[in-house]
Formats: sequence, structure tokens, C-alpha cells
Amino acid sequence: MQINRLFEIVYILLEKKVVTAKELAERFEVSMRTIYRDIDVLSSAKIPVYTNKGKGGGICLLEEFVLDKSILSEEEQSQILFALQGMEKMGNQNGQEVLDKMSTLFHKSKTNWIDIDLSSWGNVSGHDCNFERIKEAVLARKVLQFVYYNSAGEEKMRQAEPLQIYFKDKAWYLKAYVRDRQDYRFFKMARMKEVQILEETFERELPELIEREPHFRNVKMVLEISKKQAYRVYDEFEKENITQMKNGDFLVEVDFPETDWIYGYILSFGEFAKVISPEYVRNEVKKKLRRSLGNYFII
Repeated sequence: MQINRLFEIVYILLEKKVVTAKELAERFEVSMRTIYRDIDVLSSAKIPVYTNKGKGGGICLLEEFVLDKSILSEEEQSQILFALQGMEKMGNQNGQEVLDKMSTLFHKSKTNWIDIDLSSWGNVSGHDCNFERIKEAVLARKVLQFVYYNSAGEEKMRQAEPLQIYFKDKAWYLKAYVRDRQDYRFFKMARMKEVQILEETFERELPELIEREPHFRNVKMVLEISKKQAYRVYDEFEKENITQMKNGDFLVEVDFPETDWIYGYILSFGEFAKVISPEYVRNEVKKKLRRSLGNYFII
């Protein structure tokens, strides 16, 4: 495509300073006449390209030329480089090469603004292979087959058309179209096992809105959490929902979906949290604690 050739011509000129039309014609496997037409197109786009005749002559760019003076603002350049670095950190095979080229093109040094490690703490095996397979399937538009464990712990084999990888609240999800349900679903990637890419492709596009979970009624809760869990309080709750008491402990007001998940979450604080309200939630936590103790003691 001409636009790709034009871009690479500018990049070559920035790198080599001077290049002959013959060299460019051989590189792109086109005629010299085509190269000269490309130079005319670049000139009409206000890119200061010119030709020098004689020994050592050729096609050149003005030495002070940088791309930002013609096409992109300083902020737009930075946004492009940041996006490319994100792609490279996410495992894009060509990300580093493109990043190097664009950094040279913009006359900017690379800012190492992001690093991504998809493995969990304690996982010595490195990056999650499932993530790479899912990403490959999304890009290649190929059907995925996997075993999925839902929030109730039920196991089911799924076939789905993967549409988008989605990050929300400390977890990775896959937005996909599930064939047996004939509907769109979110899958938490940590619960996707035995992921396989099938040869079958699809053409479906992602709709504007997918409901992540069935709608549940929210319950307003007040929790008292020990100052020993301060790191979790500030990690997991909004500042406006936190009140620190005189003894250093915290009162937290929060709305949670009314599912079994909230009890596991409260119990994850162990001895360092208690439910102030509502009363029925506090009573249910007591019941679960008694049943848990029953695994160790006769009550």
C-alpha cells in the first residue's frame, strides 16, 4: 500500500539522511518513476523532502525536520509511544521493533512507563500461557474451547467466540459470544482452564454493552476493620467511604451485591473485621463461623 511505503520512506530518510531513488525502488520493488511520484506526494503533504544531484546526491530531508512539526502534536506522539510500549509489554511480537522506529521518527527517547507481569505472586512458571492463547484467538478471530468454573464452583466445557480482553477491579476477563447460550458473556480468565484455540473462525463484532453479571440487589453494609488491615482498607475501598476512629480502627460503609460472595469476602479479613450492620448479614457470618469451627472442634 502506498501509505505504508510513504511512511517507511520518511523513516529511511530520517535514519540514513540521504538515499537514492534507485535504492528505494529496489527496496520496495517498484519503478523509480513510482518513487519520484511518492516524493511529490510527500512534498505536497508539507514534508520537506528534496533531491540533490551529482556525486553523493540523492533524496534528502531537511536536517531539522521532525515529524511533530508536520503531523502530530507533542502529546499525540507521547500517547502513540505509550500505547506501543503497552503492546510490547503485553507480548506483541513486533511491538519493540515498531516502538524503536517510532521513537526514532519522533526524535524521542523511550520512557519505560509500564511493566506487566501476568503471573501471580508465588507462581514460578512465569507468564500465564492461557492469556497468550486467548489474546491470539481474539486477534485471529478463532473460536476458543475451554473448561470454565463459575462462581458456584460448577465445571462446564465451553465453546465461545472471543471478542475482547477486559481488565476490571484487579482481574482479567474475556468478553465472548457463547454458542450454546446464544448470548454474550464475561468469563473471568483465572477460572478458564484447558484453553484451546480451534481452527474455526468467526466474523461477529463486539456489541456496545454486555452485562458482566446477572443483576443482584445491593446491600448497604457497615464494617469495622482493624487498623492492622489498613493496607487492605485503602486498597479496596474508596476514601470517601472510610472513617478512621480514635483508636485507629476503621468504619467502612459500602454497597455490595447481595450474593454469597460477600460472606467469603468478609471472612477473608479473619479476626480483623466485623459487621456492624445490617443485622441479618452479621448473623449469617456468625453461622458460617460456627460451621467453620465445626471442622476443627465439636461444638
